[in-house]
Amino acid sequence: MSSIVVSGDTSGTVTLSAPAVAGTTTLTLPTLTGTVSLATRTVQVFTSSSGTYTTPTGCKAIWVRLVGGGGGGGASATNSGSTGGNTTFGTLTGSGGAGGGNWSGGGAGGAASNGDINIVGGGGASGGTGTTAGSIGGQGGSSAFGGGALGAQPNNAGFAGATNSGGGGSGGNNSYPAGASGASCIGAGGGAGGYVEKLIASPSATYSYAVGAFGAGAAAGGQAGGNGGSGVIIVQEFY
Repeated sequence: MSSIVVSGDTSGTVTLSAPAVAGTTTLTLPTLTGTVSLATRTVQVFTSSSGTYTTPTGCKAIWVRLVGGGGGGGASATNSGSTGGNTTFGTLTGSGGAGGGNWSGGGAGGAASNGDINIVGGGGASGGTGTTAGSIGGQGGSSAFGGGALGAQPNNAGFAGATNSGGGGSGGNNSYPAGASGASCIGAGGGAGGYVEKLIASPSATYSYAVGAFGAGAAAGGQAGGNGGSGVIIVQEFY
């Protein structure tokens, strides 16, 4: 067993380096008066809007994760969903997923840039003719946080992507059972927002940020598409 002993003036910053030995290391501190605080981590989560992030006093590093807004699902006829908004934190950008079209054309996933990890959002599933019994609407793409909406059942509007996941909304479904007559079509799912992750070892005092809004599902042309999921920013702060 090895020991680390701290003595003398402890009013300033004390740096401890444990010896690289096997077994148990014991940390012995001198008698202290007043309050001893060991701050390790705090977290701030931004779920909407935009503004200025201020790095807390004494913070040595921040770990940022963000995702853009998900695209809206397409209607089962005529209309396409809207593209989700971009999520930004300083130079980090998770772009919003594209809206799904009607009949075909699942929305593309949003791009990602300037992080240590950059993941393009998942694309939405294409729509198509709904002549097969039990067919479902085009599913929304999932982001790194998941959240893509499940496909709509026959003759139902699309579902929304999960809030603050960046997932895409599903397309509306105007399909008919096999053998039935009438126009049969399925809206496509919206794409998911791009995901960015970065550890900033020496953070600046402030950063501008914006959380991407969800892309709206297409208005009813047949059955309406579902909204995408809004974006999010998660900042973990280390001291």
